[in-house]
Amino acid sequence: MTLAVRVPEELSARVPVEQRGPGLERDAVRMLVSRGAEVAHHTFRELPLLLRAGDLLVVNTSATLAAAVDGWTGHARVVVHFSTRGDDGRWAVELREPDGRGTTRARAGGPAGREVRLPGGVGLVLEEPLSGRGERLWWARVSGAGVPELLREYGRPIRYAYTERDQPLSAYQTVFALPSSDGTGSAEMPSAARPFTARLVTELVSRGVLFAPVTLHTGVASAEAHEPPYPERFAVPEASARLIEAARAGGGRVVAVGTTTVRAVESAVGADGAVRARAGWTELVVTPERGVRVVDGLLTGLHEPQASHLLMLEAVAGRLAVERGYEAALQGRYLWHELGDVHLVLR
Repeated sequence: MTLAVRVPEELSARVPVEQRGPGLERDAVRMLVSRGAEVAHHTFRELPLLLRAGDLLVVNTSATLAAAVDGWTGHARVVVHFSTRGDDGRWAVELREPDGRGTTRARAGGPAGREVRLPGGVGLVLEEPLSGRGERLWWARVSGAGVPELLREYGRPIRYAYTERDQPLSAYQTVFALPSSDGTGSAEMPSAARPFTARLVTELVSRGVLFAPVTLHTGVASAEAHEPPYPERFAVPEASARLIEAARAGGGRVVAVGTTTVRAVESAVGADGAVRARAGWTELVVTPERGVRVVDGLLTGLHEPQASHLLMLEAVAGRLAVERGYEAALQGRYLWHELGDVHLVLR
């Protein structure tokens, strides 16, 4: 899906909302609410008034990694974005060029055998492209230290050119984030959950709204190429599968917090339409043709008009709802990207 709209540069969120004025917290972002062709304007802290007792929010517990590390290939400086750990111990990585402004720009990744020197005496060798769709992401072998240790010591959060300055890793963690036992996590923040605060979660629970945790470790975004998502590691626990099925049976709405949770939940649906515990890799791409089988609503950020995430949004809400929502977001001067405002779509 491609929307015939242009997002002005000044609508990119450059800093977190809590840095835009005194007394602001994460839940002060604005929230556009779409129900079919109807749109309404709210703040995120009004979410408890828009959900009902028995509704279920599915949240991603993946923690954000400090996934960007400076390195050198030959005499050239590069920035390595660590994306995903493979089952064989290799990591999918993207090589970027520093742009002189604290962020990076795209560069060619290969060829196979390219060596990258990293801090602390760590070395990285590119072995093969991640897929046949292009050579932006490569499988790489790391020697000299474990990647989780490398990222903890020398990494920083991935930052894009529209942001104003570096932020601490805590600015990219959600209230639901849990560290994994093997040190893996998300290359980029599962950002739809960023506006939640402990106070807001408490209010939602007090009003009878339920929460089901799942995990999906996100890889690096595809802002330049608008590629479909790559395979990602996920887990839907038994308890969460039962909560989802109980909410459906009781007439509650299953609302996914972020496109990552849609991918995880829809990957755990069996042939009979029931959600069951499942873990592993998912290659599922949710499109309007495929549709959604479980999710009744989606809380998400505002994505670029060409982004593949919009196909998932259309699958949940329908094309008209997406078009009307984005028109309203532009007219209302909503802020885009992972530090921006959010969009709640209810079927």
